[in-house]
Amino acid sequence: MFFIGGVRAQDEVYTWEWGLALGCDFYMGDANVSRLYKNTHLAGALMARYLINPHMAVKGSLGVGKISGDGQDLDYVFPQGTQTAFKRTVYDLSAQFEYNFWEYRIGQTFRNEKRWTPYITGGLGLTYAPKPLRNVVTVNIPLGLGVKYKIAPRMNVGLEWTVHFSLSDCLDVTSEMGNGLDNPFQISGKGMKNKDSYVMTMLFLTYDIFPKCKNCNN
Repeated sequence: MFFIGGVRAQDEVYTWEWGLALGCDFYMGDANVSRLYKNTHLAGALMARYLINPHMAVKGSLGVGKISGDGQDLDYVFPQGTQTAFKRTVYDLSAQFEYNFWEYRIGQTFRNEKRWTPYITGGLGLTYAPKPLRNVVTVNIPLGLGVKYKIAPRMNVGLEWTVHFSLSDCLDVTSEMGNGLDNPFQISGKGMKNKDSYVMTMLFLTYDIFPKCKNCNN
């Protein structure tokens, strides 16, 4: 009887995951063109994932973190000697599609399901960065990859690395000394060119809820 109960618990299919994420983020833009994890700050998020099937899911998240940069750390000087610094909070609301490379679930081994899998993710988000200099609201495009592991039939842990490409060049315009980081070379860019972005590295823990077919086989 205990064996049968354990098998049923593992074979149960759930439709949602809810959980928390904690990690770090950093800024990429005019004051940091290529150095990963420069001026890293703490970040956190609430997340919910709708499980379409063992390969696909849709995730919604609400995250918060800080970004900062300093023109004096660069190996070159901006025109007119503009070497300003900035630091500000960013809020991120995003929806992303996830694709698991392997069938992710515990239970039906004859289907070659795995309790861990790498995955890729992409979607659309909204960034809100309040003052100090001025409020900024912009769309961002999150693209990333990660790995998740089912530590129990209903408990998941994972690590995700995501770049949020914003459509604004104003995330670094917050210096009390001026706003020179807003297009310091006076070169306008269309689309994604010459825009600011931020990168989030998050460790998450989620719990499966809402069985897909609660009364089956009872």
